[in-house]
Amino acid sequence: MKIYLAGDHAGFALKEEIRQHLMGRGFSVQDFGPASLDPDDDYPDFVVPLAKKVAEEKKSRGVVIGGSGQGEAMVANKVKGIRAVVYYGGSLDIVRLSCQHNDANVLALGARFITKEEAIDAVTLWLETEFEGGRHERRLKKIEAI
Repeated sequence: MKIYLAGDHAGFALKEEIRQHLMGRGFSVQDFGPASLDPDDDYPDFVVPLAKKVAEEKKSRGVVIGGSGQGEAMVANKVKGIRAVVYYGGSLDIVRLSCQHNDANVLALGARFITKEEAIDAVTLWLETEFEGGRHERRLKKIEAI
């Protein structure tokens, strides 16, 4: 499975940690940026290309990291075929359910609200969890029709 990463200045350090973790686990990772810490960067510049790539490659997944993850998810969800969800702490059940029930293909993380360990746990669980299908498939088709 190909994993794509993107973020902004607020998520830069956590993105780098996640990239190293995923590469260490043998995942194929492409980083859409930023490539360096720039307090003036804008997350749409990095998230839109990631979202387009994930939408194009059905078996891929994207992880976007910002201060809260909210803006990154909003931008990603503008791209047809993307189902982005946000995690910024608390129970990991929401991460698991986002895959099982919603077949989420982009995970947005709020770097200002979670630790590196929480982020890695969330990404690991998210990548290991599969879509259940069944009654959820019907709902996804309705979302895709919008």
